[in-house]
Parts: sequence; C-alpha cells; structure tokens
Amino acid sequence: MAGGTSPAARALVNRWLPQLLLIFIFGCCSCCAVETERTLAMIKPDGLSGNYTEKIKVAILDYGFHIVKETEVQLDDERASLFYAEHSGRSFFGSLIKYITSGPVLAMVLERPDAIAQWRALIGPTDARKAKTSHPNSIRAMCGLDSEKNCVHGSDSPESAAREISFFFGD
Repeated sequence: MAGGTSPAARALVNRWLPQLLLIFIFGCCSCCAVETERTLAMIKPDGLSGNYTEKIKVAILDYGFHIVKETEVQLDDERASLFYAEHSGRSFFGSLIKYITSGPVLAMVLERPDAIAQWRALIGPTDARKAKTSHPNSIRAMCGLDSEKNCVHGSDSPESAAREISFFFGD
C-alpha cells in the first residue's frame, strides 16, 4: 500500500479484502441459491414455416436458458380457442385463431433464474414492427411481421406459465 494511506483505511482494506477475494473467486453464496423458474415458449407457425426454429433455439441457449421439454403440435380451433381464451372478447380473436391453427407450433418449457421476465426480454415487444426499431436484437425483430404474426409466444406471469405448460405438457 502507498505510504500515505491512513491506518483506518489499511484496517478497512485488511478486514474486507479477504472476503471480497473469496466472493470474487468462488462467487456469492446467495447467487448460488437463486431458484430457477420455468416458462412456456412457443414458436408460432410463421416461425416454423420461415425456418427460424434453429436460430431461435440458438438464441434461447445463448441467453442462458435450458430447454427442458419440447413438442411440435398442430392446434385445432377448439384447442387454440382454449389456449387464447383470455383474448376471446377481443376483435382480433378470430384472426388469431385462424393464424395459430395455420400450421404447427413448437412449444417448449424453458428454465433459468427469472425465466419469465428473461424470455419476455429476449422476444421483445408484441408488435414485431416496433421491435425492429426499439429491440433490434430481439427474436420478434428477427422473424416477426406485426403484432399478430410475431413469431413467438411467451408466458406473462407465473400463473400463465403454469397454465400454459400444463396445456401442452400436462402435469
């Protein structure tokens, strides 16, 4: 240490430096105890037909997610209406059902700490046109077209994630 350092400053450094070095080398104990969370990710028909599946999966893995389960399914009108029941009273509901049943979807269970918020951050805004300017590195900017054909779906809450995972994968 420099000769001009006060005894109080030296005592402070001597007291905290070993603990800070241990945290730096081995990580913070509370960091290791972070619980993982699961969310549903769905690649919609335009993502599958546009051959974006592998690119999206690479982005998912690069962002620190683990893909726990996946299944490719073709939704019919009844199942699609059930999945999107919360939107049933909205003007776009009919076109949403037509779109989501236009081809297969790939449903995945993603896992990591803070998975719901992190997946929503990775996919970007609902309207892919806005995503292209405000979140150009997002999945929706990469492959979405508009607010309906936006390539991917993500659960918006722990309750939605549990319901949507159960919808595709059971308990």
